[in-house]
Formats: sequence, C-alpha cells, structure tokens
Amino acid sequence: MSASSRLYIFVIAILLALFCIYNVVVYNTDGYVAVEKLSPTAVKGQQLFQNNRCWSCHQLYGLGGYLGPDLTNIYSTEGKGPLYIKAFLNSGVKSMPQYNFSEEEKDALVQYFKQVDQTGIYPNYNAEIEATGWVKIKYRNETSRD
Repeated sequence: MSASSRLYIFVIAILLALFCIYNVVVYNTDGYVAVEKLSPTAVKGQQLFQNNRCWSCHQLYGLGGYLGPDLTNIYSTEGKGPLYIKAFLNSGVKSMPQYNFSEEEKDALVQYFKQVDQTGIYPNYNAEIEATGWVKIKYRNETSRD
C-alpha cells in the first residue's frame, strides 16, 4: 500500500469520525424542545391537511407551496379565525377546490391551525441565530424557557 493511499484512508477515517461525533452532539443535545404536542383532534386535522395535499398550495412556517397564503397564523389573524377558516374549507375560492368536509373534519382542521398558531409567528422578525447555529425564537405561548 502506497503512502498516498494510506493518507487517503486516514483522511476518510477522520472525516467519518468527525461526522459521527457531530451527529451525536447535535441529536443528543437539548437544543430543540417541542413546545406543544398536538391534541388527538389536531392530529386528525394535520392528517387531513396532508392527505388533501394542502401543503402543495399553502405554507406553514414559510414551507410549502406558493399558490395560497401561509396558514401559520390564520387562526389569530385579525378579521379571520375559526369561522373564516370553516367558510373557506368548503366553499373554495379561485383556484382552491371545494372539499365538502364534514363538520367534524372542519373542527379538526381548525384545531390543527389553532395549535400551529400557538407555536410560533411567521414571519418571525425577532429570531436570533446563536453561536451554536440554533435559531432562538420567542414562541407565542412561551412564558419562560430557561
């Protein structure tokens, strides 16, 4: 084995070791703590959102399609809220199809949007990037996170 191939193997081994250490550190730290778990009703709403491919047109936290509006804070936006959400779910507007959800399904979607709304604000202009690379934001339902 030549010196250049031993050096190559050594460099690859070092890179693999660093990759493993990095993953252990990143995935075993308390850098991310889920603020809130979804209720069973909200889980049904999330499943409806996903199964009907709402993310193809709409965004949550700025992620998703661009045809429809971001729905992160639709529940608490002035002039909108639960009744507004339910009205649009069945009627469809412009390119939004008419879904004919049952009352139970509409309630589940509203609960999902309510819980999403409580977890954050999008866009969040008060976010700070920490030296560790984590993004520090203030959550809507946060009292103190020390």
